[in-house]
Amino acid sequence: MAADPRDLYTRETEVTDLPEGEVAVLVHALQGSIDAGHAGALLAEHLTAKLSTRRVATFDVDALLDYRSRRPVMTYEDGAWTTYDEPVLTLDLLRDDEGQAMLLLHGLEPDLKWELFIDAITGLIEEFGVRTTVGVHGIPMGVPHTRPITVTAHGTRPELVADYPDYISSVRVPGSASALLEFRLGGRGHDALGFAAHVPHYLAQSDYPQAAAELVRQITRVTGLGLPIGDLEADGVRIQTEIDRQVGASEEVGAVVRALEEQFDSFAEATGDEALGTPVVEAEEVPSADEIAARFSQYLAGQDNDKG
Repeated sequence: MAADPRDLYTRETEVTDLPEGEVAVLVHALQGSIDAGHAGALLAEHLTAKLSTRRVATFDVDALLDYRSRRPVMTYEDGAWTTYDEPVLTLDLLRDDEGQAMLLLHGLEPDLKWELFIDAITGLIEEFGVRTTVGVHGIPMGVPHTRPITVTAHGTRPELVADYPDYISSVRVPGSASALLEFRLGGRGHDALGFAAHVPHYLAQSDYPQAAAELVRQITRVTGLGLPIGDLEADGVRIQTEIDRQVGASEEVGAVVRALEEQFDSFAEATGDEALGTPVVEAEEVPSADEIAARFSQYLAGQDNDKG
């Protein structure tokens, strides 16, 4: 007998006060694959903190995660284990600034049972009458932090992303549950698209709220939802100032950033729109991501200290 996808989650609340078709959008930001700058994670944290949020379903992480491949962090203090960062994967119902309902799937990406997990999400999408599904995350790119954030957009129909440039014609990459969800939804006749914010590769391991803010803008653009963005932008200004200070303190890093700026601007000039410029930097032109990141060790350490 085939497994029931509904066994993968527990309904925390039955949502019966929504007119049919009111929940038009589901956004998913799953952690475990690529999320440079923690862009998707910051977006999920921001939206659940700023908007009215109601838990709809909690997924059984014991059935979906391989703990040995991604071991949860525990804290040991004075002869005892004191904390456990419990992994979670949840579906929440949020209301935007105008009262419109949306679903947010966030938490750890499943390691196991991808197809059954996707069947479960598809069932929830159909139950709530979701018309558009949007995935978000960050990817490391050879771009400078001093230029506008650009994104790679993809969708199950060309019309969904017709206004976005096509940076890559063809590439084979390791799969993710999020990518497979979009692929399967397209095969089942659902509209789904995704946005990958381009994060400077030398900042890929640090919180980069500028990228999360851009993802919020893109969701707003394609769905019409009224989503808050001010706090992310304010955090971005603060972090941008600190990054600029660190860059100014190192002649070598400053030269690297200027080289990235020149490539970005040249590409933007060739395309006629700097918002579309996302050049790929060749390895021999600038130091590696690890070499650049090493120069930002003081900045990264400072961010960790701020978080305690």
